[in-house]
Amino acid sequence: MPALFVVQVIVMAGLVSILFVVPHQWTPARIIGAVIIIVSAALLLTARYQLGASFAVTAQARVLVTRGVYSRVRNPIYVSGVFLLVGVCMFFQKPYLLAILALVIPLQIWRARNEARVLDAKFGDAYRQYRRQTWF
Repeated sequence: MPALFVVQVIVMAGLVSILFVVPHQWTPARIIGAVIIIVSAALLLTARYQLGASFAVTAQARVLVTRGVYSRVRNPIYVSGVFLLVGVCMFFQKPYLLAILALVIPLQIWRARNEARVLDAKFGDAYRQYRRQTWF
């Protein structure tokens, strides 16, 4: 198991544990936020695991991964990351977190489009067929 993935698991576990360690009142918004955080963290780690050695910070076309979560969503790490931030916003109820979310969403869309260009250039018709069968 690559060291980077282990670090990501530890960070996600730390984030999820904060939900239960930080003193707060459990309001409906916080409960919904906590559920979104937990589900999003699980999906993000699942997608990251399924991507395996194809994971890279910059867009690279090593292998066209189309199994698991990737069989439904082309960019599950980006999508679950955004939902994780939505959950964090709901849980911590800090308005400045919405500004971070407002910056992250266009960044993830830009990254996904850039990645799509790289994958289309390398895998051509196979990638275009995959795009037609998946969301974002």
